[in-house]
Amino acid sequence: MRNQSNRNKTWQLPVLFGVLLSLSITWGYQLEHYDHIVLTDIKSAGIFAALAVLFALLVQFSWSRLDKRDARLSHSEEQIHVVHKKEMSKYKGYDRGCFLAVWFAIALFSFIVLLGVYPGFFVYDAQTEVTEVLTRSFNTHHPLLHVLMLGGSVAFFHKLTGSYNVGIFVYTVLQMLIMTWIFTYIISFMKRHGAGRKLRTATALFFGVFPTVVMYTLCSSKDGLFSAFLVLTVILILEWEELTGNDKRKCKQRQIVVSALLMMLFRHNGMYAYLVFAVFVLIAGREKHRKNTVKNGRRFFLILPIILYLAINTVMGAALKAESGEHQEMLTVPIQQLARTYVYEGDELSQEDKDAIVSYISEEGLSHYTPRISDILKMYFDNSLYESDRLGFWKLWGRLFIKHPMCYVNAWFLTSYGYWYPGAVINVYQGNTVFTFTYKDSSYFGYEVELPGERTSFIPIIDEFYRKLSIEKFQQNIPVISLLFSPAAYFFGCLYLFLTAQHRKKNLLYPYLLIMLVWLTVLLGPTYLVRYVVYLWYIIPVLFQIGALQVEEL
Repeated sequence: MRNQSNRNKTWQLPVLFGVLLSLSITWGYQLEHYDHIVLTDIKSAGIFAALAVLFALLVQFSWSRLDKRDARLSHSEEQIHVVHKKEMSKYKGYDRGCFLAVWFAIALFSFIVLLGVYPGFFVYDAQTEVTEVLTRSFNTHHPLLHVLMLGGSVAFFHKLTGSYNVGIFVYTVLQMLIMTWIFTYIISFMKRHGAGRKLRTATALFFGVFPTVVMYTLCSSKDGLFSAFLVLTVILILEWEELTGNDKRKCKQRQIVVSALLMMLFRHNGMYAYLVFAVFVLIAGREKHRKNTVKNGRRFFLILPIILYLAINTVMGAALKAESGEHQEMLTVPIQQLARTYVYEGDELSQEDKDAIVSYISEEGLSHYTPRISDILKMYFDNSLYESDRLGFWKLWGRLFIKHPMCYVNAWFLTSYGYWYPGAVINVYQGNTVFTFTYKDSSYFGYEVELPGERTSFIPIIDEFYRKLSIEKFQQNIPVISLLFSPAAYFFGCLYLFLTAQHRKKNLLYPYLLIMLVWLTVLLGPTYLVRYVVYLWYIIPVLFQIGALQVEEL
């Protein structure tokens, strides 16, 4: 009976992974092609069942191969030698000279691209943030720290040189140096934990050359910095758990506080995810170490970044007289659900319900309903009415949910399935005209330079390459290659590697929970874009090393 129970447990995670991936492919295909889920489709149900079994078997097979390899090497002289080398080198990553050399190499690759797309990718609300600084009219919709950094740089260097491009370029270079330093630190961490030269070289090239990574290294949006500090926070917590000695641990705690604070200051959803993470760690730690109050007490420093975040945001908001009170970002999914119900189920709605929806979202706004993005709808949402009658809004939402549950599910999934369907083509802005072009085939990346900047490429072939990647879909249509550019493929890759590490009983996996919590927050966002989950590209080399690889030659 005990052996049977153990065998059942070994299949639980592969079956879970198989069901999730199969469901994502089945439903994602339907959403991509039909704009809704078809639960009664017998053919889709059969495909789901077959894929779930196939993926579960593949995961179990891969794990059995890893188990056999581990068993074969566990007592071999080669493995003993490698493990000894790993222990001897633990916490001895790159020396300063080597660290600087790797940092310089990654930054140089990015800088060459920057010359090709000079002054940088000044896009995704960049003009709005700079305008806030130039007009001294601030809003808490965008993180104030980023607004001041970006807008301040552009305004200062424009006043100094008369060129907005210089300010954009300087800001982009500073951001590039910060992010490539973090990339180098990640590689150094991997070296300290057994990553071989080949894997480290491949990771350095990935960070310095792979287009998706470079796009956000050189993009003025807050997403690159947020993602880099998110992954750095995870790495620092892993290091802190491994350290011994109060002085070293206290120093690492300070680094964690700074990194987590900056992560939250660059994106609001980072705070919500981190809050849940910190509370979970404290509760789980208390349960596990209730007899060791000293060790559990040391984890209370994880709450400090939240306190500092709230204090700093409050002070900055008061000092800048920043306006607040808009609720659209928090209500993205409910707004989209009500709009879809009005548009698709209007014949079945009572006049009272129709009038109630129109009171919160104007008829003009409802006429602009787009299944895959809610940005336009949010502009027509009546914040003042919501503030005066929140209960009425949620009663309306709940009443219509009971009557039209699948309409609600479709509305939500259509703005988020690109995060979990590997075959999704990212083209949520199709038909939108921006400063220099109209989105037609793809909106994988913003690419352009918003006013007051202007593209002045020094290497036109690079500029054309990134333009093609951004607004054409050729790389998203190539089998296998398309997965390298797919947010959902990286998500399931990370999930597989995390479960693999869990299967192989790797310790200290809880910090990766923070990555998953942030990913869950984007499911409640206005649409699916790479910018919101680019941290998956940054973390996957680390997960690959700890999850699937044996210790390599150092």
